[in-house]
Amino acid sequence: MLTGLIGKKLGMTQVIDPATGRISAVTVIELGPCVVSQLKTGPTDGYDAVQVTFGKRKPSRVSEAERGHFAKAEVAAGVRSAEFERRGEGELKLGQSISAADVFKPGDPIDVSGVSKGRGYAGVIKRHHFAGFPGSRGTHEYFRHGGAIGNRSFPGRVRKGLRMAGQLGNEKCTVSNLKVVELLAEDNAILVAGAVPGPDGALVMVRHAARPRTRGAMAANV
Repeated sequence: MLTGLIGKKLGMTQVIDPATGRISAVTVIELGPCVVSQLKTGPTDGYDAVQVTFGKRKPSRVSEAERGHFAKAEVAAGVRSAEFERRGEGELKLGQSISAADVFKPGDPIDVSGVSKGRGYAGVIKRHHFAGFPGSRGTHEYFRHGGAIGNRSFPGRVRKGLRMAGQLGNEKCTVSNLKVVELLAEDNAILVAGAVPGPDGALVMVRHAARPRTRGAMAANV
């Protein structure tokens, strides 16, 4: 059907494997239903893709251009729109609703993208996991510093890319090769092994894994 969908992170819980009794942490992601808002083709747009939209927005919060775009597809204006490639056979049309069961199944490796939680201005120990300085042996008021940042004569400046204190989080990131543990068709949601970026209620992009791991590595990861 498609290579992915737009979803909302609902929170984390845990599941128990009935065979082994092992408890695993999972993230609940509500996937849509997403509505097809545009079909892009090679002759018209230069490439093939399917644009879908998730959620609904108030008409007062939609621009005139967006209002015309969604009206052409006869769908309500969504909170977030994204493009995905077609996967497998199946005909798609404007206004068609796509659910989680149409795209994913239990056991699928996926990549989840989102905006991580903002942690504010952080030091090098929290931001880059520096070890810090000894708590004794002459150390005085210099416990959580980063140490030297360059030479005096050469290069005579701080090199670009040097790990220092600064903004932590609040940036787009992707967690790769997570596993769909369970599909909740009635709730249109999936349970994903492990954690995904962002706070509860954040929008995320869930795609089939671009570089899926081997079966043995996936089993060890879960």
